[in-house]
Amino acid sequence: MPLAAVLASLLALTLSPVATFAAPGVLPYVHGTSTEPVYSYQNAIRESVWVQTPNDSDKDGKPDRVRVDIVRPREAASTGVKVPVILEASPYYSCCGRGNESQLKGYAADGTVNAMPLYYDNYFVPRGYAFAAVDLSGTNKSQGCPDVGGPAEVGSAKAVVDWLNGRALGFNADGSPAKATWTTGKTGMIGKSWDGSIANGVAATGVPGLETIVPISSISSWYDYQRFGGVLRAPGYVTYLGGLVNGRAQGVCEPQIDAAQAASDDSTGNYNAYWAARDYRSTVNKVHASVFVVHGINDLNVTTSQFGRWWQDLAARGVPRKIWISQQGHVDPFDIRRTQWVDTLHQWFDYWLQGLHNGVMSQPMASIERPSGEWTTASTWPAIGAVDKPVFLGDGDGTTGTLGGFPSGAVRTFTDDPNLLEGAAVANPNQPLASRAVFLSGKLTQPLRISGIPSVTLRVKVNKPTTELTARLVDYGAQHRVDYLSDGSGIHTLATKSCYGESTATDSACYLDTAVDYTDSNVDVLTRGWKDAAHSVSLKTVTPLQPNRWYTVTVPMDAYDTVVQPGHSLGLVVVGSDTDSTSPTTTGATVQVSLAGSYLLLPSIGNLPFVRTAPQIGTTTLKAQALRRPERNGDFR
Repeated sequence: MPLAAVLASLLALTLSPVATFAAPGVLPYVHGTSTEPVYSYQNAIRESVWVQTPNDSDKDGKPDRVRVDIVRPREAASTGVKVPVILEASPYYSCCGRGNESQLKGYAADGTVNAMPLYYDNYFVPRGYAFAAVDLSGTNKSQGCPDVGGPAEVGSAKAVVDWLNGRALGFNADGSPAKATWTTGKTGMIGKSWDGSIANGVAATGVPGLETIVPISSISSWYDYQRFGGVLRAPGYVTYLGGLVNGRAQGVCEPQIDAAQAASDDSTGNYNAYWAARDYRSTVNKVHASVFVVHGINDLNVTTSQFGRWWQDLAARGVPRKIWISQQGHVDPFDIRRTQWVDTLHQWFDYWLQGLHNGVMSQPMASIERPSGEWTTASTWPAIGAVDKPVFLGDGDGTTGTLGGFPSGAVRTFTDDPNLLEGAAVANPNQPLASRAVFLSGKLTQPLRISGIPSVTLRVKVNKPTTELTARLVDYGAQHRVDYLSDGSGIHTLATKSCYGESTATDSACYLDTAVDYTDSNVDVLTRGWKDAAHSVSLKTVTPLQPNRWYTVTVPMDAYDTVVQPGHSLGLVVVGSDTDSTSPTTTGATVQVSLAGSYLLLPSIGNLPFVRTAPQIGTTTLKAQALRRPERNGDFR
């Protein structure tokens, strides 16, 4: 054996006391169909590279360069073993932190990263992966400016994938060229919220080398995040988000953020070129990476329409995929089902990045948590057999209407009340309230599975040029449920810790444990939907309503999956403004609803019982809650 090879082998053994020799042609970190922790995390290479992007988002006349902090196994580099890359591109590495403990990047005296948020590097680097953490354009230590999910941010992350595959320029701190000769080029992107949204966006560019993405609680269309059917979620949201993550010196990015805010057009709520550039679903035909979607079915920050419509588009193209749906809100699966999540993620990356045939794609595609906290599996999502069924609205007793009977020719009337919060809107459905219309099913005699994307079509006459229309699907019935309205969106943090991977003096692999929050309640809002009636013709233009004219307005609702139990009633509650979740331009309109032209489209298995009169529900209590717009409660990560 040549002397150089002998020295390299001795070096590998010195640096990694757990390293093992592999048979010829077998990677040293692969055992059977799994990667194993044979490399030293303590002695891993930690380096920083600045990758040049095709954008000049700060308008300084030069292409932006974004910082990439990398941790990779030294033994692999020493022996010429190339490794794939797990990549997280985030704007939160200095402003807000990642994970339940809001971890930030940490740096040694020489500027090299010595602490990465989360466990991805601790766990996967010893198993033959590199981990790369990208500061999105204009954030932390990167050049450029943040553009809130736009071409600069997506382009900055895409450029890193290109660099890993030899198609983009990289530079060391001294300006010398940096080449990623140590990697196979196979890259998997992961991240929660904004981070996972960028993963969706990069996948939608079709960049070669991106083999898989794992978007957690992530956005697929920023219009649908900051607008709900033409209704503003909050004014000035682009300024708020861009300023939140801006890491540049005062005055560098403010003009660009201000211009983006103006382009987003709060004044009309229209879908325009600004939003089209942030609509990843519009280029879903370019996605070739596999997709592992994770989302809380009760996420009130990144609402479930984001994964529901993205999933439908991926399914239509036959993209390899997997999905986890939890009962919590905007919560990472690491803090819900920790051991199972890490094991499944490990298998997923081993399959897609290491090429190990471990059977993960033969497992059930969907893993779904029920309100009780029990997890079930299914071969696909939505559920096989779930059919979009029109459920007609009946007049009932003239106060409370019915779901599941014959369509009625009656007209129901309500008046928009911006002070009507959700708790009051859904409470005590048999009592008259001038600001809502309520329709109830009979009490179920068998379980009703709801699985998919509901909608409500309303035939309305409005006495103002527009009004917001808000629809809520409600489960009326006593049950022990996951409490997604708790302070932790369904979890609370414990004092104990568990460890996933190896630690160093500056980067611990141990994290505070969590537990699920539960509540006993007799009412639960399942899913919601919003629409500005003046956007009923098109989201691209405002079409003011004419008085004394009937219009058909469809209110899309957020994707949902649950089983409504026997003895419960399903309710549809329709109101005007929703100041819990949106910032509507309240008009105080009086809305007439023709029941003959109105219906709920419910993706379901099973039928609602036929009723002529709505059942008596009795007193209901919905837990008091803070306003849910993320900028009001800090739940933006």
